[in-house]
Amino acid sequence: MLPDLSDYTPSPDLARASTLPARWYLDPAFLDLERARVFARTWQPIGRRDQALRPGDYFTAEIQGEPLVITRGTDNTLRAFSNVCRHRAGPVARGQGNRKTLQCQYHGWTYDLDGRLLKAPEFDGVADWQPEQVCLPAVAVAEWGPFIFANLHPAAPPLSEILGAIPDEVQQAGFDIASMALIERRDYEIDCNWKVYIDNYLEGYHIPIAHPGLYRALDYDQYRVETHAHYSKQHAPMRPQAEPPAGHHPDRRLLRGEAEEQALYYWLFPNVMLNFYPDNLQLNIILPLDHQRTLTIFEWYFRQPGSGAGWESMQQSIAFSDQVQHEDIEICEAVQRGLRSASYNQGRFSVQRENGVHHFQSLLHQYLTTP
Repeated sequence: MLPDLSDYTPSPDLARASTLPARWYLDPAFLDLERARVFARTWQPIGRRDQALRPGDYFTAEIQGEPLVITRGTDNTLRAFSNVCRHRAGPVARGQGNRKTLQCQYHGWTYDLDGRLLKAPEFDGVADWQPEQVCLPAVAVAEWGPFIFANLHPAAPPLSEILGAIPDEVQQAGFDIASMALIERRDYEIDCNWKVYIDNYLEGYHIPIAHPGLYRALDYDQYRVETHAHYSKQHAPMRPQAEPPAGHHPDRRLLRGEAEEQALYYWLFPNVMLNFYPDNLQLNIILPLDHQRTLTIFEWYFRQPGSGAGWESMQQSIAFSDQVQHEDIEICEAVQRGLRSASYNQGRFSVQRENGVHHFQSLLHQYLTTP
């Protein structure tokens, strides 16, 4: 049963707008609708280019429970398919590797890397069945930098349209993201609705209270969020002569001088963050586990840091990000508890500080109300 969406219509005027009703974070029916109308219609990062680099390479992934297999064909074309055999729904691939074909481990049906059925054992005599017409359903897939994205919607706009000016800005800034390799990944499970975490990420309004160390280093007055059709961009310069906290390498909000000017921070609707620096790239993916638990995936990509000072700097950067993440987890879990209060339903936006949150909630409403 679809949830009632009639209790909220976002005002385009930020000064008059109200936040999402608490029920939109608490009712499990909303997550079912979000999976169908948001996550199944948007480009999701599902893997890395180095997982499907050579002809014959494949790996498995999923988008909110929809199983996929990504292949690099003998023609060097990247493809994505449903990882569900057309016979009795067994998986045609597991894990990752390199193969000339995909074979279901249930009954041995075998498919080419372009999705065509090659072999269905002991299937002679089946009436009104044409094996040459059987093919794994294809899914839109695209590469950008070290990442592979997929989109389940058959009429999905190209990834390039969603990214807008981001690739040009990244290239013009001189970032060689294709040369960066995954160095570390950390997963965090948080007791909050996924939208609570996105709301928190898209504003710096909470920094003076929730991140006092960050606030001392930031030029908070200059913190701003710039919104675009499908993404937003954050700017957070340092205070003059400010120094990072002792023992910590600057993270995405603690870069100074030329480094800060070169750094680029993006959020892609609905759940992806990309933070670019001269020497590294951070990817954050926010995934609902259920209506009140969220998985946040942090991945760090570096050019080969080697050893010594380069390796130590990298570890300090990761450690500082981990510290800020735990501060955000604490406030997000507290907000989720507050949303359950009978005394709270909606709030209002700071015109100065919360345009990014308003942008996200408006896009979410647009997707959820579009069948």
